[in-house]
Amino acid sequence: MGFNIAIDGPAGAGKSTIAKLVAARQNCIYVDTGAMYRGLAVHFLGKQIDPSDINAVIDACRDADVSIRYEDGMQQVYLNGTNITGQLRSEEVGDMASKTSAIPEVRTKLLELQRTMAREHDVVMDGRDIGTNILPDADVKIYLTASVETRAKRRFDELQAKGQECDLTKIQEDIRARDHRDMTRETAPLKQADDAVLVDSSDMNIEEVTDAILAICADKQKETV
Repeated sequence: MGFNIAIDGPAGAGKSTIAKLVAARQNCIYVDTGAMYRGLAVHFLGKQIDPSDINAVIDACRDADVSIRYEDGMQQVYLNGTNITGQLRSEEVGDMASKTSAIPEVRTKLLELQRTMAREHDVVMDGRDIGTNILPDADVKIYLTASVETRAKRRFDELQAKGQECDLTKIQEDIRARDHRDMTRETAPLKQADDAVLVDSSDMNIEEVTDAILAICADKQKETV
């Protein structure tokens, strides 16, 4: 059984950035769910499946095994034992992933693959429902959040750095609306798991947040020794 770290939280809280840093420092696998959806898309394309043929997509899920490994510090995605990392970024794969990711059976398949990875490896996963739904028995559960104002300012600064026109007030409104949607959706709504540790990064930088989570992991690992 692997040592599992679940990081949940609202949009713009920095979950993916922090999860990757924690994974690197903990020598864990960061489970990139987007890459796994693309891995399934490569499988569907290999079988020449039309994404509108829902039954064919569902049937193809049965013999797909997508996993993530790290080789020389780089993420590699494998499909049924073959490294397909070089195929993941094509427009065709992205389009197939986008069209099939909403199919419940595809999401169920991905859940099965994620849980298999968590059983067999030390992993870090981030999302909206990792600690409450995907990995309810994770060794460490973190609910990473920040104020709407902080998250909006981070997004504003990011867009400005790219030279894009943006309005801070509009970004704040969008984040509040997304929070509401995520927290009130019928399937796996965003919420803090009962046994998750709340980490509010409003007044913390990336290194401070990473260190705080690593300290929580170290305390948990001491308990299990």
